[in-house]
Amino acid sequence: MERAMSDNLRGSLFMVLAMLGFAIEDMLLKRVAAAGMPVGEILIFFGAGGCLLFAALTYVQGQPIWHPAVISPRMLAKAGFEVMGRLFYTLAIAFTALSSASAILQATPLVVVAGAALIFGEKVGWRRWSAILLGLFGVLVILRPGLEGFTWASLLAVLGLLGFAGRDLATRAAPKVLTNFQLGIYGFLAMVPTGAALLTWQGGAVMLNPMMAVQLMIAVVVGVAAYWALTVAMRTGEVSVVTPFRYTRLVFALVLGVVVFGERLDAATMIGSAIVVSAGLYTLVRTRRVAG
Repeated sequence: MERAMSDNLRGSLFMVLAMLGFAIEDMLLKRVAAAGMPVGEILIFFGAGGCLLFAALTYVQGQPIWHPAVISPRMLAKAGFEVMGRLFYTLAIAFTALSSASAILQATPLVVVAGAALIFGEKVGWRRWSAILLGLFGVLVILRPGLEGFTWASLLAVLGLLGFAGRDLATRAAPKVLTNFQLGIYGFLAMVPTGAALLTWQGGAVMLNPMMAVQLMIAVVVGVAAYWALTVAMRTGEVSVVTPFRYTRLVFALVLGVVVFGERLDAATMIGSAIVVSAGLYTLVRTRRVAG
């Protein structure tokens, strides 16, 4: 019992550290975009940097960098969803408030549960379906469609949410012979050609100044470290205990949005965030009870 409690405590701590890392990564990428760097160029550098770091980690672990399973249909689907999630969420944090984009992203676990039921045939009862619908209503509260506070750019975060949910579902179906580090290599690599295509449409690259370069490098290192911490968290503690700490990312994003970018938190964002998080936590608790 004591060992289980210790593992859950360590797993929860690593999950919080991972969410802090992802929030810092988002903040740095938003700062680089605000400094005038096109999103396509950000994706190129961020994707290449993450790919190289994961390749180095894979090599140090004695794992092969290339495996034929990488070009399997499931992996190609995962790469496509990874690109969709990264592309649209990066655009979202570049053109909208970090706090609202991060709040919308918190609905990802709800969409994953719905997708698991529809695609993999997992049993989801009416209570969890109700929680999923409530969480999606919370997203609508944040978006404020039809009201003065609504902006079409906010839909970028929704598309990013759908991409990340698809990636998580595809990861479940990914070939078991591939390790997390190997998955990381090709997830980041897929951003490079996507960024290049977007950059062509945006009109070309800009010259990086020293501050841009430093912030991008820190974002890559912090992002990879956060991914590693997330992996440790999920493999150390019980999933039902560790997973709720994913929502600390929203807290960190709200604080960074206010402190770094001077964002003002309106009632709709706070109420919608509370609805999304509450629905997500209920879904996790209900899933644990059903599994038990």
